[in-house]
Order: sequence, then structure tokens, then C-alpha cells
Amino acid sequence: MNFMLRIPLNTSAEQLARLQALQAAFARVCNALAPTVQQTRVWNRVALHHLMYHSLRERFPELGSQMVCNAIYSVARTCRVVFQHPQSPFNLSRLADKPLPLLRFTDNSPVYFDRHTLSVKDGQLSMYTLDGRMRFALALKPADEANFHDKKLREIVLSRRLDGAFELSFLFSDEQDGAVPEPVTPASAEVPEYVLVEEAQ
Repeated sequence: MNFMLRIPLNTSAEQLARLQALQAAFARVCNALAPTVQQTRVWNRVALHHLMYHSLRERFPELGSQMVCNAIYSVARTCRVVFQHPQSPFNLSRLADKPLPLLRFTDNSPVYFDRHTLSVKDGQLSMYTLDGRMRFALALKPADEANFHDKKLREIVLSRRLDGAFELSFLFSDEQDGAVPEPVTPASAEVPEYVLVEEAQ
């Protein structure tokens, strides 16, 4: 069973600017990947990694190797919704032989983290940014803190709310450490609001 924990971040003006810069840089990498998906019809995370990782690292050295991997994950995850969900208007079966549309990730796109780029320990959160680690003190309830020890952390997402504030979402599951989880696929068929779909002419 999956469980989501959302934690709002109380940021200073300087911290807010750093998170916005990271979010915009992450979206740029996603947008650099999108034309390759359109041209090759490849969005499997492993295959996309082999195709694009090295060129992305050369093109976006400021983002760091692990965050480039996370951007590849983000594109693969989004494409599963847009092109594979049975109810999606852009499902491959509906497109038939038409060219794939081009996905455009806005600067408000979520940023995906992993255990290398974000950690929580003893009430302290440490997360990667373009200019070094950023740290926050977290007032976690004992039950919430126990999730980090007892459950498998499957996904970490930084997103910006409508009020402009940032929050982190942690997706946990009850799977044991030895289990290999399936890729996380959103249940909704709706195209995410942070993605623009440009249909081919």
C-alpha cells in the first residue's frame, strides 16, 4: 500500500529564488529530452538514459549527474501518462501512425529527487540545489518520521503550489527492501498541468 507525506517548506526569499532556479533548470533538461522522445518514440527510462545521458551531462553540467538521471525519470514518467494511459487523448492507439506530439515542460514542472540528492535525518532535511546543499529543520510527527525508517521511499517530488510556496511530497510503500517496485505511474489520465502538448502538423 502506498502512502503520501506532504511537507511544506518555509523558505526565505533567498531560498525561494534558489528553488525556482533549480526548478527552471530541471525543466530545461526535460525539454532537451522531449524532441528525442518525439522522434524515436522511446520513453523507457533505461533506454532513454542510454540514448541521452552523456549528451545531457555535457550540455547541462550545472545540474549534476544524479539530477540529470532524475530529469530522465521525470520525462519517462510523464510520457507513460500521456502516451500509454488508456484514457489519455494522446494514447498511442489513438495516434496510430501520426507523429507523436512534442511535450513542453513549463518552469513550474515538479523536480524529482532521490536518496543521493535529498536526505532526511534526525529532523533535518538536506537537498541539492544548483549552488550547494540547502537545509531545513523539519517538525515531523513521530509517526511521520517512522515512515522514513520503516517504509520503502519510492518517490520524492518538489513542487510549487498555487500560492507560490514549495512543498515536498514523499511517496512510501510497505514493500520490503528486497522487493523490486514497479515504476510509479499516476492513476489519472489527465495531461499534467505543467506540460504543454504540441500536436504535430
